[in-house]
Amino acid sequence: MTDGRIQLPGADGRLHTYTPRPDPLPVTTGAPFTARTVFSAAHVVADPYADTTPDSPAAVDWDATLAFRRHLWSHGLGVAEAMDTAQRGMGLDWAGAAELIRRSSAEAKSVGGLIACGVGTDQLAATEAGYPYTLDEVRAAYEEQLALVEESGSQAILMASRALAAVAKGPEDYLEVYGHLLRQAAEPVILHWLGPMFDPALEGYWGSTDLDAATHTFLQVIAAHPDKVDGIKVSLLDAQREIDLRRKLPNGVRCYTGDDFNYPELIAGDDQGFSHALLGIFDPLGPLAAEAVRVLDTGDKAGFRSLLDPTVDLSRHLFQAPTRFYKTGVVFLAWLAGHQSHFTMVGGLQSARSLPHLSRAYELADGLGLFPDPALAETRMKNLLSLYGVNQ
Repeated sequence: MTDGRIQLPGADGRLHTYTPRPDPLPVTTGAPFTARTVFSAAHVVADPYADTTPDSPAAVDWDATLAFRRHLWSHGLGVAEAMDTAQRGMGLDWAGAAELIRRSSAEAKSVGGLIACGVGTDQLAATEAGYPYTLDEVRAAYEEQLALVEESGSQAILMASRALAAVAKGPEDYLEVYGHLLRQAAEPVILHWLGPMFDPALEGYWGSTDLDAATHTFLQVIAAHPDKVDGIKVSLLDAQREIDLRRKLPNGVRCYTGDDFNYPELIAGDDQGFSHALLGIFDPLGPLAAEAVRVLDTGDKAGFRSLLDPTVDLSRHLFQAPTRFYKTGVVFLAWLAGHQSHFTMVGGLQSARSLPHLSRAYELADGLGLFPDPALAETRMKNLLSLYGVNQ
């Protein structure tokens, strides 16, 4: 039983009273969209009963993990699988990612869901000496993962590689490795440029810390193989840079925004184009985001913005620095929304955000009507607070 009030700690360390929203935002399920291609990068659900440690292989609750993907597909969203939202390289190793790709791809086929899967090089783990690998070994690691994704029947997303960032000596090494992979790919892929705010090990990707120089190399890769590039996912949290980049893309190559700070304006677009979407924030926003894109399908940009603009405060909160820990807020909201029975993460990353941070995420998400059962969310939030010694 809830009493309609909850005491939450703020950033100033003081408690304040919050009154939860009584009803969720009404949303509908439906077919895929027509105006934009939209993927949600999806999180994994940990097995809370597994006897593991933060540095041991991930123990995944496969039933709950696949159920969440069916939830996204039911609203017409595509699933971007085994990406950083799934804690790839932050709790989920390649063996776990490979199993996730196989299971999710089979599930997508069974329900007719849109899916694309991450291809990386995380077989090549860092050692005390860093990344003691050659370019040939990096390329071979990419090839192994690309083969698995293609065998699964899913589209491939060529992700940025920590190992490549460490061993590449300049732009020419990126051109060689990506050129080889694109020539080898059976179907057009999505290229992913993930900025260092998401993963500090990717500083200087594409051969330069100068983003203009890096962009030049990135565009060279695309221009050399436009028939093998379905699109690019840009995760630099810089709206104008994304707009400038998408205007330089060859005809037929899409831009999928990965900007969790500025996505409404980028998806809505301007008179020179727009971005499709591949976003981690669409994991907790799934039904609301789908509703907004359906409005956009009718040509109503203002209606789309009116639904999606209010979600930006929540997204910027979840993705605030250090941005790589945004997954904690994503899984926390999935627990409050009833998509999983616990707030446990692979790698123990449920501890990566503070109680005030999680409390603010609850307020913002509740204010948007994201919880299908607000009373359940309130009860779970109070249970968490009690573990921290906050008496209601």
